[in-house]
Amino acid sequence: MGCFSSKPDDASAIRRRPASIGEVAVFVPGLRVPEPLELPPPPLADCLPRRLTERLAVSRTRIASMAAREALAVSRPRWRAITQHGGSTSADLVQALEEYLPVVLGMTKDGSELEDKIQFAWMNQEDDAEETALPSAWYEVLSVVHMMAMLRLSQANSLLLPKTSLEGYHTKVSEENKRASVEVFLKAAGHLECAMQHVLPRMSPEKRKGLPVDLSEGVLRATCMQALGQAIDVQLGLAIDSPKATLAVKRRLACEMVKCWQQAHESIGDLPLLDGWGEKHRLFVKWKHIEAKARVVHRLLPFFPCLRNLNPDDDLFAKITLSSRPRRTTTTG
Repeated sequence: MGCFSSKPDDASAIRRRPASIGEVAVFVPGLRVPEPLELPPPPLADCLPRRLTERLAVSRTRIASMAAREALAVSRPRWRAITQHGGSTSADLVQALEEYLPVVLGMTKDGSELEDKIQFAWMNQEDDAEETALPSAWYEVLSVVHMMAMLRLSQANSLLLPKTSLEGYHTKVSEENKRASVEVFLKAAGHLECAMQHVLPRMSPEKRKGLPVDLSEGVLRATCMQALGQAIDVQLGLAIDSPKATLAVKRRLACEMVKCWQQAHESIGDLPLLDGWGEKHRLFVKWKHIEAKARVVHRLLPFFPCLRNLNPDDDLFAKITLSSRPRRTTTTG
C-alpha cells in the first residue's frame, strides 16, 4: 500500500555528517533519527485508531528530540550530554526505544491491517539521499532495533576512551570499564543479529530494495561482526594481562577475533557506500581487520620464541595458529 520515498537534503543545516569525529575507540556508524510521523490522507487516516496514532506521534517526537542530542554526542565522543536527572542521554534513549518497540510490534501481528498503513520516515547518515520513508511497520521495527545497536556501540566507545585528568594526562582505561564494554558489545551484536534473522525476512522484497544502505544486510552483518570482533579484542587483552589465562584460551580468542574482522571486511567491502560516513565505516573495518592480524602476531609472538627468526614474508598468523594447537600424545602399553 503506497510507495516508498527518499528525498535529498534541503539544507546543509540538517545534515549530520561531521567533518571529523575526533578520537574514537569504537567507530559508530551514522545514527539514524526519526522524522515527524506521516499519516495517510483522509479517509484512510480516519480508519486508524486515534489512540495508537497519538501514542506513536508522541513517542517518536520524544525519541527524535533525544536522538538529536545523542547524535551530537556521537560526533563528539569526549562530550557526553547529561540529562537533568544525572543519567546519560544514551541510556535514557535506549529506555525510550524499549518502551516504544512493543507499540510498533503490535502493528505487525498476524491479521493486523495496520502493518502498511502508516508512512515511517527516518533521517540517514550513511545514505546520500538522507531521508528514507516506507509504509511499513517492520521498517520502523528495523530502524528502532538498529538505533538500539548504535547506541550500544556509542556506550562502548565511551567506556573505552581514556579519561583526561585535571593535569591533562590520559588515564588508563580501567579493567572494570573493559569488562563492561564486552557486555555492551554483545548486546549490540544481539540487536543486529535479531534485525537480520527476525526483522528483515518479514519485509517484502520490494520494500527491502527501498531500504537505505545503512540498513542493508551487508552493513548490518559487518556492524554485527565489528561488535563481536571488538568484544573479543578486549577479552584477548584481558587474557594476555592475566597470569591465569592459558595459552589455548589466548589462541582461541585471537583466532575468533581475526575471523570476525575478516567477515566484517567481506560483508562491507563491495557495498556501494558513498564518500563520507559510509566510506569512513568501510575504512575503519578494513583497518581493524589488518590491525587484528598484526596484533595477534605482536601479542602472541613472545609465547613462540621459535617463530622469531622466520622470514618476514611468512604468514606469521597462520604459523602461530598451527603452532599453538595442542599436540596429540600417544601412550604405549
